Amino acid sequence: MNDVQNSTTPRAARVGDRIRVPRTAARIGIARRDITPPVGIRAKNWGPADWERSEGAHRPFTLTALAVIASDDRPRMLLAVDGTWWRRVADEQGVRGAILDGLGLDAEQLMLSLSHTHAGAVLCAADAHLPGGELIPGYLEALAAAGIEAGREALDAAKPGLIEWTTGRCTLAANRELDLDGRALVGYNPAASADDTVTIGRVSIDGAVTATLVNYACHPTTLAWQSREVSPDYVGAMREIVEQATDAPCLFVQGASGELAPREQYTGDVAVADRHGRSLGHAVMAALDSLPVPGAELTLDSVVESGAPLAIWAAQAAEGGAVASESMTSVELPLRDLPTLDELAEEWRDIDPRSRDERLGRARNLRDGYITGPTVQHPVWAWRLGDAVIVGHPGEAYSRLQTRLRTRFPETPIVVMNLTNGPGFVYLPTREAYQRGAYQAWQTPLAAGALELLEEHVIAVVSELVEQRPL
Repeated sequence: MNDVQNSTTPRAARVGDRIRVPRTAARIGIARRDITPPVGIRAKNWGPADWERSEGAHRPFTLTALAVIASDDRPRMLLAVDGTWWRRVADEQGVRGAILDGLGLDAEQLMLSLSHTHAGAVLCAADAHLPGGELIPGYLEALAAAGIEAGREALDAAKPGLIEWTTGRCTLAANRELDLDGRALVGYNPAASADDTVTIGRVSIDGAVTATLVNYACHPTTLAWQSREVSPDYVGAMREIVEQATDAPCLFVQGASGELAPREQYTGDVAVADRHGRSLGHAVMAALDSLPVPGAELTLDSVVESGAPLAIWAAQAAEGGAVASESMTSVELPLRDLPTLDELAEEWRDIDPRSRDERLGRARNLRDGYITGPTVQHPVWAWRLGDAVIVGHPGEAYSRLQTRLRTRFPETPIVVMNLTNGPGFVYLPTREAYQRGAYQAWQTPLAAGALELLEEHVIAVVSELVEQRPL
């Protein structure tokens, strides 16, 4: 059978031509746990907030496990978690380490990916002495327990199935690098473009859809200091739209969104977050509805003579996507000249004390456990699952990381995930962001050029995985 998308030279169509659907063929299991933070937990993620304890939940938080056991019989476990961000290496290592031990997995077999909602519980056990912080250690233990339970259930339930990959478009994400009177702000810049690609994996077993994986790059910063409820932000309503339509769980993983966020944000109105989620949810459904039925590809089947000669494209069974491999590597990245915490306190002496304390706390935590010498080793996980590749790293890379990968590997669906595993919960901005004095550039300990080094490293890793066997 001829693959239309793989043709390198133009030619006339032939009966038997097909429209390729990239796929992953493996034993697949799905499981979910509710991880909604308890009322009263510390949820102060914004400097201007004059409150510290959550007073309720806008929508549920979930942890969803996707177990993929491919042709090599080696499990790979993706945990999609509604959560803010790790503030300390010790907390991330504690949760992920407990899950690895509980499931009997090696470090390269697990990717724990946070959605990055800014309206969630503070994931920092060192804040236990602060209001609401006494609930954090128990919540971190509950996260680990949920990961173990859901992971084990997903592994035990794994059956032969498919993940079929497609892409859609959603205009929710916008560039958030705005210059105002010579000052670099974090807010919608209407003069700049933004990556609008949604990468989607439709999971099916025995022809029935059992889950949907959604990878999109957009900071969940709709809800800010004005809202006293925890919330998954736009991810919650997106998930509701997709799950109601498919009658199956939906997993969300955050893309390379360092400079991307909604146009309308920093509000306490949950209706805005829900509206944002619906826009992404409908984009996902539009892309899913363009796919043929599970396990099939559109094939040029025949010609029917009518008032005009009609080309009949019909869905026919297709195979492929069984090869699998993995990689866990690191890339050496340079550090910029870092001011001391005392120097930062002096630099920020004139801003609101709550905001200054928030900045100083973040700067202190970012350095602890990640910076051990004149450079840092930034980790990268990558899985080849059939025709697709999944890449995860702990930082907040700008969207150039994913757009360059798509350009370099146009035939390969690539899921790129920020905020995955650790250590290295830092921004990786473009050189231009450093030049304009962007927040992301002065927040990170990394020097200009780190993003470009990460890009080249990931391209080399993906090249090795893809070239192991032709797609």
